[in-house]
Amino acid sequence: MKFPLLVNANLAFLTSVASAAVVRSVNPTYYNPVLPGWHSDPSCTQVDGTFLCATSTFISFPGIPIYASKDLINWKLVSHAWNRESQLPGVSWNTTGQQQGMYAATLRYHEEQFYLICEYLGLPEGNIGVVFTSSDPFSDEAWSDPVIFHPDKIDPDLFWDDGKLYVAIQGIILQELNLETGELSQPPISLWNGTGGVWPEGPHLYKKDGWYYLMIAEGGTETDHSITIARSRELIGPYEAYENNPILTNRGTDEYFQTVGHGDLFQDADGNWWGLCLATRSGPDFEIYPMGREAVLFPVTWDEGEWPVLQPVRGKMSGWTLPPPNRDVPGDGPFNSDPDVYDFEEGTAIPRNLVYWRVPREGAFSVTSNGLQIVPSRNNLTGTPFSETTPELSGQQGLSFIGRRQTDTLFTFSVDLTFQPQEVGQEAGVTIFLTQVNHIDLGIVLLAGSSNSSCPSHRKREEAANAQLAFRFRAEGTGVPPEPKVVTVPKDWLDGPIRLQIETANTTHYNLAAASAADPSGSILVGTASAGLVSGGNGSFVGSLVGAYATCNGAGTGVECPQGGNAYFNRWRYTGEGQYVSETEVV
Repeated sequence: MKFPLLVNANLAFLTSVASAAVVRSVNPTYYNPVLPGWHSDPSCTQVDGTFLCATSTFISFPGIPIYASKDLINWKLVSHAWNRESQLPGVSWNTTGQQQGMYAATLRYHEEQFYLICEYLGLPEGNIGVVFTSSDPFSDEAWSDPVIFHPDKIDPDLFWDDGKLYVAIQGIILQELNLETGELSQPPISLWNGTGGVWPEGPHLYKKDGWYYLMIAEGGTETDHSITIARSRELIGPYEAYENNPILTNRGTDEYFQTVGHGDLFQDADGNWWGLCLATRSGPDFEIYPMGREAVLFPVTWDEGEWPVLQPVRGKMSGWTLPPPNRDVPGDGPFNSDPDVYDFEEGTAIPRNLVYWRVPREGAFSVTSNGLQIVPSRNNLTGTPFSETTPELSGQQGLSFIGRRQTDTLFTFSVDLTFQPQEVGQEAGVTIFLTQVNHIDLGIVLLAGSSNSSCPSHRKREEAANAQLAFRFRAEGTGVPPEPKVVTVPKDWLDGPIRLQIETANTTHYNLAAASAADPSGSILVGTASAGLVSGGNGSFVGSLVGAYATCNGAGTGVECPQGGNAYFNRWRYTGEGQYVSETEVV
């Protein structure tokens, strides 16, 4: 790998220094991504000096996080619009695909009410549209049950004009939406089909200086991704395309940030225009990018009657003066770039930034006097192919997995696990999880045929059941992921918690290690795994989560494992140690 130009292990310190410099600098600078980790398809608004943004979550739950910021750099997770099973009963467990669920949302503020529109994909009866509302975006409970509608395409936008509410969707078509009934007007009105790139989608409408501006994404979601724009004097068109489209893209370049597209524009309290869009830190090779699609910030110049000018996305940015650094944001969630320091003391809530893969089974996760208890699921993290006769083994009825986004290029994650397996197949551990068919696990498991049935083993297992990933292992002499590696747990570790650790060896590999929590210095490196396993493949729309799991690997009946096998996790720690902002620079 190339050596970085700048290394600073204390990211929090560097961020505070950079933020302070913004206030003093005539030409302020900041670093992208401002929402690192899996944060695709951002949509934002600003109300009374507070910026609020939503991003896609697919089948993870709770869904559609709402982030708030006073300075565009420090983003606090303040709620999730989809946060309880009763809002959409049964929907999660009826979803089979790994990249279905809650696609791109639009967040808007209108007449003292927040509106979030989204579409849920992958149901047997087809896609459903949802509109959530809230008068308090800092509270989960304040988000309403959704109004349901039935669109033909994806990526809905909300736009009010002349007292009417309109929805623009992929295609790009426009319909009026009745929020009382969920009815869409017919027939849809075709607005504009883009500049010829594939998948014209992600529309957002803006009205400015007597013009209706229609900004969309096109070119697909990989390295040809882009943002284009057209405008009209009338909402229903005809729309004239900007002659200098695309207005934002990194396609055809050797930039570190690729897949730039699917953005939204908004103003700060001083009237300056900004934009957020998605991008992937992959470089043009587009091979190693475990954090997937992240949210990046760019200044926008939008003079009266003119087309908006979007500053190209880079790791180091300058432009409008940022609002002063300010972390005085309401709500009880963590800031996205802060470390995790969770001890799971009894009576505390599960932290807001920890998520599940689909809605979890009731009682599967709880904070007890012994720490975070995970009741194992019959399915392991991979599960079996979907079957109507054994859905409980597919993972579709909830995985016993909980995780947080990998938000740093370089990081260390560790937990202390108390686990005493009594039956063969009982397993608990930590994982880097992209999807059920792309993950890297370090577990403690009781294996059949062990010479000492009372002595469990560490097992490093890598899952990549997608043929597209095979090339990433040819350098190691194989076309498939390595076979699981098994190391017997030392007997003197079994009297107390065992510390399991994942850390980045560099930008391309993870180290997986274990130690007695009583003596962390005596750790054992169980193995190293390629980050290519959790880049793209079956999870091209999502990004890696790091977290904990428990399973009985198919034993038991129905959704129940044999008695015992519960796992208890304490001392959950995640610390970011560096963000690459170019191929050679890390801050």
